[in-house]
Amino acid sequence: MRMSRYFLPILKETPAEAQIVSHRLMLRAGMIKQASAGIYSWLPLGFKVLRRLEDIVHEEQIRAGHNPMLMPTLQSADLWRESGRYEDYGEEMLRITDRHGRDMLYGPTNEELITDIFRGHVQSYKDLPLTLYHIQWKFRDERRPRFGVMRGREFFMKDGYNFDVSKEAALHAYNRHMVSYLRTYERMGLKAIPMRADSGPIGGDDTHEFLVLADTGESEVFYDSAILDLKLGDRDVDYDNWDQCSAIKDEWTTPYARTDETHNEARFAEVPEAHRKSSRGIEVGQIFYFGTKYSDAMNAKVVNEEGAHVPVHMGSHGIGVSRLVGAIIEASHDDNGIIWPESVAPFKVGIVNLKQGSEEADGACEALYKELNAKGLEPIYDDRNERAGAKFATMDLIGIPWRITVGPRGLKNGVVELTSRKTGESVEVTPEEAVARCEAIYADV
Repeated sequence: MRMSRYFLPILKETPAEAQIVSHRLMLRAGMIKQASAGIYSWLPLGFKVLRRLEDIVHEEQIRAGHNPMLMPTLQSADLWRESGRYEDYGEEMLRITDRHGRDMLYGPTNEELITDIFRGHVQSYKDLPLTLYHIQWKFRDERRPRFGVMRGREFFMKDGYNFDVSKEAALHAYNRHMVSYLRTYERMGLKAIPMRADSGPIGGDDTHEFLVLADTGESEVFYDSAILDLKLGDRDVDYDNWDQCSAIKDEWTTPYARTDETHNEARFAEVPEAHRKSSRGIEVGQIFYFGTKYSDAMNAKVVNEEGAHVPVHMGSHGIGVSRLVGAIIEASHDDNGIIWPESVAPFKVGIVNLKQGSEEADGACEALYKELNAKGLEPIYDDRNERAGAKFATMDLIGIPWRITVGPRGLKNGVVELTSRKTGESVEVTPEEAVARCEAIYADV
């Protein structure tokens, strides 16, 4: 993409309403624009990052054997009355009446709708286990929406639902989701800690939240610092292997890690003093096992191996995709702007032309632009007739991981400058070497 053709409405001043880093930088970098309180338009740069995250979530869900689908944003109130949650959910639910007088709602979650889909099509244990998920917009009418996409009213979320014939099988689904989430967050460049949490209005006894440590987090968290050394990495995981998934789940949940809602001082005191840490955390996902809560209420049963009709065991599993954009920025930024991890960056490489209009510089930039595109490295080329300082500031603000700077002086010596956004380190290399290095970096992402 050429910067001269890209819609990137950068703000020079920080909007007064932006209270935290991610909100300030998303507005300044032209990623979002507020439409109304807690509701945002996602402009091209923000939308591109959102899609990067969505793609990673899809890839890891499918790797774990889960089925993608899409459910509507509007749901019938009758399903929620059937489960008993319509009145209980409270004022966060946006209730609507259509022209025929039917009560509808803008879905804050999808347990009822997915249970209705399941009971209409699955009758036998032979069709289990089954996990269905989608990534869709949700709405919760927050009393005080704030912090940009971190606590908005409309948000983009992955929610998945497992159906199993027994509690044991459903708990394997729980473990399977935990492993897939750990891999998902690692691919995004995040350290998301699974913490014992409260189930809230969804219900259930087994639940973990995934939290990213950040000073601006809304939750107070307590943890054993040993958990920070854990990494899934390139481990080969067989998601059908109950023992392996259980072992990984135990590995990550044995060290103490809890939110303030479930914090236990006596248990925390058992952690070695040097490892006892408290901080703030941003919730970016949560997994639940809630048994037969919805299948009992909505008569979702299957025939088991003995021929009996039994309610299915269920769980739900969410990832806040739009919230993740803010969480990554909170965890990865400096005074100059965003520092995107390579895996989620909107553009992989930035090209800065120091002498726009120079035949030599223009030609070298065009050649780099063509070669990077051919390698699938998705460059953004700042071809504007701007001073060099403004171009550098833009690249730093929007957080492109690698920048290639092209100028007449370097070209006389046959070199360009390759700069890491994360470290600030620069090296002079030939244009061909700059492309090769970038290609090698992204081959491992």
